[in-house]
Amino acid sequence: MTIFSVRTLPAALAMMAAGLCCAASALADDASGNDVYSNSARIGLYSVFFHASTDGITGPYVPPGASLTAKDVWTAYLAYVRRLSEHFDLELAGGYPPLQKTVGRGPATLGSVPYNGQILGTARWIAPTTLLEYKFLSDSSAWRPYIGVGVNYTDFYDRNSTAQGNAAQGGPTKLSLTSSVGAAGVVGLGYHIAGHLNAYASYAWSQVNTRLNADTAGVIRTTRIDFGPQALILAVGYSF
Repeated sequence: MTIFSVRTLPAALAMMAAGLCCAASALADDASGNDVYSNSARIGLYSVFFHASTDGITGPYVPPGASLTAKDVWTAYLAYVRRLSEHFDLELAGGYPPLQKTVGRGPATLGSVPYNGQILGTARWIAPTTLLEYKFLSDSSAWRPYIGVGVNYTDFYDRNSTAQGNAAQGGPTKLSLTSSVGAAGVVGLGYHIAGHLNAYASYAWSQVNTRLNADTAGVIRTTRIDFGPQALILAVGYSF
């Protein structure tokens, strides 16, 4: 399977956004007001950062204070937005599934094996989010702040324990993580550039909780993880 590289993503999306800007500007007619369209497609960047916490890892041979956290990630932002009225939109947001890394937190070592700060497992996730958004000001305004609330669904797949994770667990380990459904919200600002083209900046949050089970030759260790994800989003949109 091809490994996704977040290092190349910002440059690639910047090139795509520049191309979209040029195309939309070429198509745009000179007009004093904003045309009204029923649909919009958006593309941009998620900068996702976590405030992860657990209720502690339970199971055989787990020392007190052993816990987990998650590394922050960059990934693509993709969304479809349906206009409901002058002030309400319905957004379906998602993105490219990033490679999420889980990191040990707590004791420096488990026995003689390094633990704190070590990457113990990886997984990919898909997290479609539906949001009902309220837009301030009128259709003729170039700047339109908005707020939204909705629901997020997160599913984890390609779950793998790393070599360091296997060493800390005492052998090859299978990981499972339950799916999550939780509330989501967003605050943002849209700017009408010209014609069909708009720019967006927003801050989003969602509730993502999962139960992690680690099976090492029948020895089960488990914990509940609250990821506490928040994201900064920069995007361009094309209305049609």
